[in-house]
Amino acid sequence: MKTIDPNPDRFAELQEELPQGQPVVMLNLLRFREQADYKNGEPACSGREAYRRYGEKAVAHLQGVGAKLVWHGNAKASVIAPPDEQWDEILLVRYPSVEKFVEMVTDPDYRELAKHRTAALEDARLVASLENT
Repeated sequence: MKTIDPNPDRFAELQEELPQGQPVVMLNLLRFREQADYKNGEPACSGREAYRRYGEKAVAHLQGVGAKLVWHGNAKASVIAPPDEQWDEILLVRYPSVEKFVEMVTDPDYRELAKHRTAALEDARLVASLENT
């Protein structure tokens, strides 16, 4: 099933499932559309370009909650995955806590910016992880 945007109903559950105040690393798996799917009359561009528009401004939101991009790269080959599951890019983003992640993604300015992410992506996954101690 293709999914792109986080489900806001899931945020409360996420905060209950993960320990408060503990760093969380989000694994982002991204598959881009050939052509961005804007609903609001933005200039036409590729999915990668729309995601670049999102990424350039998302950095300020990450910094605003104390998060940082840990790693960003191109996905090249799936070793263990269904044959039809292919990704274009992978990102790891470290947040100081799940609360800070939720604070960022529910901020009205961020939500407006996220239109570029939504337009850019054909499919995505976002997996929260905790470091083993």
